[in-house]
Amino acid sequence: MTPDASPAPDALAAAQREALRALVQQGLPQAIAELSELVRIPSVSWDGFDPAHVQQSAERTAALLTELGVFDEVRVDRAPTPDGALGQPAVLARRAARAGRPTVLLYAHHDVQPPGNDSDWSSPPFEPTLRGDRLYARGVADDKAGVIAHVAAIRALASAVDDLDLGIAVFIEGEEEFGSRSFGALLERHRAWLAADVIVVADSDNWSTTTPSLTVGLRGNATFTLTVSTLAHASHSGMLGGAVPDAMLAAIRLLSTLHDADGSVAVEGLTSHDQAVPGMTEERLRDEAGLLEGVTPIGRGELLHRLWAQPAITVTGIDAPSVQNASNTLAPSVRVKISVRIAPGQRAADAFAAVERHLRQHAPFGAHLEFGAIDLGEPFLVDAGGWAVDDALASMREAWAEEPMRVGVGGSIPFIAQLAEVFPEAQVLVTGVEDPHTRAHSPDESLHLGVLQRAILTEALLLARLNARPDAG
Repeated sequence: MTPDASPAPDALAAAQREALRALVQQGLPQAIAELSELVRIPSVSWDGFDPAHVQQSAERTAALLTELGVFDEVRVDRAPTPDGALGQPAVLARRAARAGRPTVLLYAHHDVQPPGNDSDWSSPPFEPTLRGDRLYARGVADDKAGVIAHVAAIRALASAVDDLDLGIAVFIEGEEEFGSRSFGALLERHRAWLAADVIVVADSDNWSTTTPSLTVGLRGNATFTLTVSTLAHASHSGMLGGAVPDAMLAAIRLLSTLHDADGSVAVEGLTSHDQAVPGMTEERLRDEAGLLEGVTPIGRGELLHRLWAQPAITVTGIDAPSVQNASNTLAPSVRVKISVRIAPGQRAADAFAAVERHLRQHAPFGAHLEFGAIDLGEPFLVDAGGWAVDDALASMREAWAEEPMRVGVGGSIPFIAQLAEVFPEAQVLVTGVEDPHTRAHSPDESLHLGVLQRAILTEALLLARLNARPDAG
């Protein structure tokens, strides 16, 4: 049953607002302690890492939800991936709506990226370390803080509200960082459990540590491996160099064709999205990105248009002889991994086809190309005109005491398009606990604790507003 399109006048009483604010503040130490406990579990979902850690993380997350005492049932489940393997464990919970109230689905993920080299971190990656007002660790922001924001907001709501009639479903995924391979199967298996009027995806960022944002646009992605081959076997570079093209030369020449001289993407068929963007100074970009002195930005157009609404191509990995093990030989094959960010408005399959066509047309010296490990994710534009958006923005204003921004994001969350396809009537809200200095996926990932508190309060206020909506019937 869908609630009325207009919120009731004074649906959220001032006393309830203040109660939620006090409860969130009082509960912050507990939330930080629970977050630290989760972060100490190295729940990397990638192949090659111990899956027992992901299972442990799922079980602890399920316990946190069970301890809230508001759900009819909490379960941990795994579903098959398209290749038949069993995906990583997800955590699901649900309480039925009462008195005609809406149901909200809260999403986050409890798996994390690999930490990389410990030596690149200022403190151990899985030992949460407080420096100033930031907590440092892998997954502390992306996205275990999203998990804790849900838990802490529900806890505050349950304490502040006498009649909790809001339906609440929770879906905490266990392999978002590994491509959400079993997401579709889990969604299909638990469709009735996860059906909702509003979906809150807590996996994005904020404009700054003092200004919140609601994400209304996301780029899609196409990632793949490319093997460039020119020789049947390695050969002596002194004997044959100068007449025989090695794979390294061919790969370098080929990859250089993906961009113009100014760094803009040079692939015919990749499109941009026509949209207005806020202004952003080069100084802010340099600060957030850590650009070295003398290094210039790339691309054309407004900076945020480049980041939100234009395609981007990045070579994220190369398999080739290391400098330590380099010998005087011509390499027969080189393998690279390529990440393509796709502007809203273009299908991921069409974007990949354009890149593949470009690479085949520009292969130098007749080099052989082999494509593999292709993974596609659709871009997404949020319908920002619904009543749930109004409720979310109102909650942000109260929690942050700042006017929220509606922003696009250069990153990709492909499963949002799947959620919108399965639940076409649901309103999607993309929120988060990150900020421009979070460094998600990178060494020294961190969470600003003030942002965490305001994110929890925002969600608690939003849930209270949804709970106070009048009967739809």
